[in-house]
Amino acid sequence: MPIASRYARLCFALALIAGAAPVHAQDLLQVWQKALQRDPIYAANSASRDADQERVPQARARLLPYITADGVAEVDHRRRLRDLSSSNSQRRAFWALTLVQPIVNIGAWGELKRADYIAKSGDVAKAASYQDLVLRVSQAYFDVLAAQDTLRALEAEKTAVQSQLRAARQSFELGSTTIADTYEAQARLDLLNAGEFQARNVLQVSADQLARIINERPGPLAELAPDTVLPGPTPNRLTDWTAQSSHANLAVAQADLAAKIVEKQIDIAKSQHYPTLQLQAQTGSASDNGLYSPDGGPRSLDTTVGLQLSIPIFTGGEISSVVREQSSRLQQARYQLEDARRQAIQSTQQYFSGVTSGLAQIEALQSAEKSSLASLNANQTGYEIGVRINIDVLNAQQQLYETQRSLSQARYNTLMNSLRLKASSGILSDQDIVAINHLLTIKR
Repeated sequence: MPIASRYARLCFALALIAGAAPVHAQDLLQVWQKALQRDPIYAANSASRDADQERVPQARARLLPYITADGVAEVDHRRRLRDLSSSNSQRRAFWALTLVQPIVNIGAWGELKRADYIAKSGDVAKAASYQDLVLRVSQAYFDVLAAQDTLRALEAEKTAVQSQLRAARQSFELGSTTIADTYEAQARLDLLNAGEFQARNVLQVSADQLARIINERPGPLAELAPDTVLPGPTPNRLTDWTAQSSHANLAVAQADLAAKIVEKQIDIAKSQHYPTLQLQAQTGSASDNGLYSPDGGPRSLDTTVGLQLSIPIFTGGEISSVVREQSSRLQQARYQLEDARRQAIQSTQQYFSGVTSGLAQIEALQSAEKSSLASLNANQTGYEIGVRINIDVLNAQQQLYETQRSLSQARYNTLMNSLRLKASSGILSDQDIVAINHLLTIKR
């Protein structure tokens, strides 16, 4: 056998082995770690936070000494206007080194404190972006799982209806039933086919949303086992959660810092009325060639040290207007702070109720699933012995699989409400991702 032919066969075999190799499933923690590195929204907020931190050294620089160096060299050439024959040239040069040290500048100190609030606000914004990423990753992950569960339930229901359709056709051929049973089963199957197309589209869209966050197509995902018991809120008292969220909610902290920034802006505006004092020291040298002699002029090293006091007297009413403007903005910021606090409390109440009612709903749907399964078995048995008709079996099948889909969605909604409850209270972290990840299992 030629070497090229053997090499081609070997490559083909390796390709088949690689294609048959199983794709390793990912769990929520692995997806989260990828999102933390690749999500552009979180990366943009991190860059914004880093930019806000630079406001502090910029404001501090106004309180530190600064040095400037100046140098000038010029030539002054003169001619008589009458005949343009008589001319005179002068060359001048000087340099100066100036040191300025602010001593009293109330506005600069206010700017430094305001910059510190802005930097803290950037930290809070990054923390809020971190929590938002936890919620977005979890929601996208559970949306994929919910879409998979819905598709599986539809496929199982479709298989059951197909079996019922075959039974109806056989019964019609034997003359024990009418053609109506066949039409009923066929109509139900056609509706399931249409629902399956929609379910596949929802699964595709959900996978695309997760891929947008982690920048890759998600493979098989670890799933929530049907018998998994979901934890309740800890502590299980609403008052504890609302008290926590009223002061620890990140939106509340952000609004509080915004109000403090405006308060400091008022102080800065008022400081424009205050005098400023600074130390100024300068040294330099100058020469003037041609003024005293054709060979060169005097040259000396001059040094001056002194204090410069500046007192604003009248600015046309601008400072007073700025103070009034910032006072109105402070009222606005305080109203927004109160709104953020009320919103945090309302959201905490909503998500706490979502968790507690979700757990109760899951328990009720689990009982309904058992009852629906028993009902389906009873109707199938009754259909076989002739005491139930075809539509009874179809309705029992539909009820069972709808219950299963509702149960699946209720479990994911409860988990998301538990995460949102912690986010509303300002305590959501990656440890909550780890805790939920322990509830997931990889299907073999």
